[in-house]
Amino acid sequence: MRPLEDIRILSLEQYGAGPFGSLHLAHLGADVIKIEDPGVGGDVGRYVPPYQEGQDSLFFESFNHDKRSICLDIRNPAGRAVFEELVPHADAVYSNLRGDVPEKLGIRYADLKHLNPRIVCCSLSGFGMTGPRSTEPGYDYVLQGYAGWMSLTGDPDGPPEKTGPSLVDYSGGFVAALSLLAGVHAARRDGVGSDCDVSLYDTAISLLTYPATWHLTGGYTPGRTRRSAHPSLVPFQAFPAKDGWLIIGCAKEKFWQRLVGVLGRPELAEDPRFVTFADRAEHRDELEPILDAALAERTVDEWLAALHEVSVPCSPVNDVAHALAEEHTIARGLVVTTEHPRWGEVRQVGSPARAGAMPAEHKRAPLLGEHTGEVLREQLGYDDDTIARLTRDGAFGASD
Repeated sequence: MRPLEDIRILSLEQYGAGPFGSLHLAHLGADVIKIEDPGVGGDVGRYVPPYQEGQDSLFFESFNHDKRSICLDIRNPAGRAVFEELVPHADAVYSNLRGDVPEKLGIRYADLKHLNPRIVCCSLSGFGMTGPRSTEPGYDYVLQGYAGWMSLTGDPDGPPEKTGPSLVDYSGGFVAALSLLAGVHAARRDGVGSDCDVSLYDTAISLLTYPATWHLTGGYTPGRTRRSAHPSLVPFQAFPAKDGWLIIGCAKEKFWQRLVGVLGRPELAEDPRFVTFADRAEHRDELEPILDAALAERTVDEWLAALHEVSVPCSPVNDVAHALAEEHTIARGLVVTTEHPRWGEVRQVGSPARAGAMPAEHKRAPLLGEHTGEVLREQLGYDDDTIARLTRDGAFGASD
């Protein structure tokens, strides 16, 4: 068995952050049942271009493989009744909706504990279920602006910039998955469930980490650095070589001493301006041109070979194509394949979560409502007549 095969999650998830969090739980074996609203055509991620046709998109495929989908209108009385029958068979109800919506939909612990005292209700929202912004929608770009990230990203002379990937969304998904698992663990230990009020805002603020500590405690003013340089460790940034860019990171003094040896400039290690981290930080503007001149003499591949030989942390500055083709990417099993009726063979990145043996095969993302009948028969024992009656009553969306 995979680690989470005994966990079942009813997920009212959409778009990116929420589905990203549950994706890793599904990868580890959890039965993630997407409850999709038929009134809006299901998860909005199904309609994100490019590579989108009908109710399928490669965007949706990226966040939802290894899950099941049911169509259920929980605002409809018949649909709500079905949902409430599913809750006792689940460990968690997971959502990523606006902070005030869980109360409106009745999916908090207070709303569901009478059905299942051990249920964990995990809400991932933009700003959380409390606070002055709880009723506001929150997206990755918005949160990067609020949390100060865009003041730290990019060249000092350029405009505000976000990170390349939507890291607030994805980090929020990881935090939600962690919180949900903690809640389920506590519920199984104590017999009592709980709410997990997770927010993208909290996640983004928490990821300010040590620059926030420096600011709050020492009055430090974080800012952008040239070439994505580390704010205090020097050298630790992007450098131009003869034919491109590479990253060199001297996070320990021994790496600095090895670097100057590879560069053929061992005297730099004894130069009083550059002996320690503090010295090099103070004289960063003097050191950078010296390193630039030395590194310009050879190609990226030549420098990488020489630096790897003495274990100095370094890398090329890959584009996405090169990153996905890296031999280490392939060796770690990070490219997975599924078969899809519309897209054929879909190759995509797998989950980095590791616990025991990893699955050799993956299931494609579900079609809209593909598992409605299967889930209701399997978990609730519904027969065809019951499903037909619920269909007429609008539990699964408006009847034609």
